[in-house]
Amino acid sequence: MKGTSPAEVRKALDEVASALPPKRESLIPALQLVQEKLGWLPKSAMLGISKYLRVPESEVWGTASFYAQFRFSPVGRNILTVCRGTACHVRGSAGILKELEKELNVNVGETTPDLKFTLQQVACFGSCALAPVLVVNGKVYGRQTRQSAKKILDQLKRASSSKR
Repeated sequence: MKGTSPAEVRKALDEVASALPPKRESLIPALQLVQEKLGWLPKSAMLGISKYLRVPESEVWGTASFYAQFRFSPVGRNILTVCRGTACHVRGSAGILKELEKELNVNVGETTPDLKFTLQQVACFGSCALAPVLVVNGKVYGRQTRQSAKKILDQLKRASSSKR
């Protein structure tokens, strides 16, 4: 799996330095900005944030690891998230998740080796009336089935292969 280049990390850290003051209160916004730019938080970026803000590396790591929003490995260009809340579970989200795991050949929480897809789950999106819910790249798809989720994935695969 390809990582992030040192030049990309440097560019993201330069954006942090130009957008945020070098003080402890900038820690979470700095983490968010770097993740927005890179898609994840490489160790080298967290070290750079630590140096710029003059806070211990342990504090940067502790803060980032406390919040579920932060990722510590690269994610795919397409992020598929299956809701596992009660309403979605009762209406078949476990089967949807299994279908996507099978089709992508990854487990939930993993990214395909080509960095095209990341499969994740959440406890609840709060869209229970649309259960079961699949969110793809921020777009909500309600009332999903194994078949409809596979169809969405197939469309993404076709679009992704044409962008080579």
